[in-house]
Order: sequence, then structure tokens, then C-alpha cells
Amino acid sequence: MAKPNYSFEKRKKELDRQKKKDEKKARKSEPNGDETEVTDVAEETEPAVETP
Repeated sequence: MAKPNYSFEKRKKELDRQKKKDEKKARKSEPNGDETEVTDVAEETEPAVETP
């Protein structure tokens, strides 16, 4: 019977955890980036409305 490779399983778990952390961090940073872009667009739109 083959001997299980525990170090491979451990490394895979670590990579999965790191990937999950990175995805969560990216999701948390997205709303902040979106709000800034929306604010910039709103600021650009307002002067254009005042000018005509």
C-alpha cells in the first residue's frame, strides 16, 4: 500500500488558505475603489451640467 504524502496535502491546504485570504482582501478593497471612481465621475459630471 502507498504511503500518503502528508507534506503535499499540508502545502495544498496552505495554498488554499492563502488564495482565500487574497480573494477576501480583494473583495474588501473593491468597494473602496468603486466608490472613489463613482465620486470622480459625479464630480466630472456636475461641472459639465453647470457650464451650459
